[in-house]
Amino acid sequence: MFSLARENIRIAFDSIKGQLLRTILTVLIIAIGIMALVGILSGVSALENTITSNFSSMGSNTFNIQRYEFTNQRQSSRERQKINPVINYRNVKDFEDNYDFPFTKVAVSFYGTSTAEVKYDSEKTDPEVAVLGANEFYIENSGLEIDNGRSLNVFDVKNSNGVCVIGSDLQKALFPEDNPVNKTISIRGSKFKVIGVLKEKGSTFGNNQDLRVIIPIQKARSIFTNPNINYNLSVKVDKTDMLDVAQEDAILTFRNIRRLNPIEDNDFGLERSDDLLNRVAENTAALYLAAWIISIITIFGSTIALMNIMLVSVSERTREIGVRKALGAKRKTIAFQFFMETIIIGQLGGILGIILGILIGMAVANGFDLEFSTPWVAMIWATSIAFIVAIVSGLYPATKAARLDPIESLRYE
Repeated sequence: MFSLARENIRIAFDSIKGQLLRTILTVLIIAIGIMALVGILSGVSALENTITSNFSSMGSNTFNIQRYEFTNQRQSSRERQKINPVINYRNVKDFEDNYDFPFTKVAVSFYGTSTAEVKYDSEKTDPEVAVLGANEFYIENSGLEIDNGRSLNVFDVKNSNGVCVIGSDLQKALFPEDNPVNKTISIRGSKFKVIGVLKEKGSTFGNNQDLRVIIPIQKARSIFTNPNINYNLSVKVDKTDMLDVAQEDAILTFRNIRRLNPIEDNDFGLERSDDLLNRVAENTAALYLAAWIISIITIFGSTIALMNIMLVSVSERTREIGVRKALGAKRKTIAFQFFMETIIIGQLGGILGIILGILIGMAVANGFDLEFSTPWVAMIWATSIAFIVAIVSGLYPATKAARLDPIESLRYE
């Protein structure tokens, strides 16, 4: 039995080699469908990994008070968009002074500029460095870590010390060989002593998170005096079970600061990191669904194409089938031969599609600075689908070949 199966497999391979051009075209048709599935799922997975890692670094026990809600809801053209006032320094200062919920740390920060030029001796960067003013809790609340040196402390902030913490890429640009700690850099003519270097974070959607400088907030306010600067508040709760109560107390405190009456809506936004992760999950779920729909349509076309090609192959090899039956070949033997041809072609198409899909996923990840990971689930699905496509496509042609009358087959042509 096994020797007969090996012989049928050998015949199947010989038949595939004998119709090389047709086989290549069929394999490509299947590969396109599998490539669409693996490529799209790989790209969506890379996007999800990047966004999730960025938001999860904040921790599930952190929430932010900001100017607007982070929302994807689109308003109609007739609905007038509500414009919230900026969160100014007086707001954040009052919040720091009045918000005394236990086991919390309040981080205050603002972006001074994203186009600063930083100098060290004769070295200088391109004008693309982000400068942030922050208090002593900003680095911890943002999920950042110190790789070398120390973070800002309360004395640096209260005394407006000329110190800073720099990103890893800024270290590479200005101090490729030296330890930057205790070195002095210059930003807009002001001198800052480097006290720490952040661990590498990478970039997201072209935004380099390692090319930045964090300085004490009061020092930053003396350098960046733009009107209507918008500040950000981040609150970290040490005990997760107190997060909801801490959030409600923060909303009430900030409403009082804004002098809102009880019937007015909030004129600010509040977001928790786990809320952002849930929204990311919802959006990526929609992308996954779209990917499956596109792939299923493509794979359905591949199934029809493979079945059609195998039917043509059965018609062309009618005489061969008649000879084999006249020599004693059984129906199941003939069916197995054509079935094996279909499965081999399907698996070749699946392997090629997986390889092309992974390459596309890697290209998308590299192009958009996303975190690529090997799409094992997509690969397993692709292999299974390629096998199912082969079974569905080969079932009818194999059955048709097995049912051919040997006498009619020998008289063919």
